[in-house]
Amino acid sequence: MSDPNPTQPRIFKTGTIRIVEDEFMRELSNEEVRNILKTTYPEIANATIREVTTAEGQTVVEFLPQPGRKG
Repeated sequence: MSDPNPTQPRIFKTGTIRIVEDEFMRELSNEEVRNILKTTYPEIANATIREVTTAEGQTVVEFLPQPGRKG
């Protein structure tokens, strides 16, 4: 019996927010997803992207905000 969906969806994290990719996001790169999400989460516009794979094979893409200056 074969698994109809062999890959698990990516999880995108910014702070405590977790976004699980859907069919629309599946074909997009991490940068393309960032461009979509930055309208709702402006802190990821200049964030560093870190991609890790868990022991279960789940890909987690974290947007790590960069410290900024006020003023």
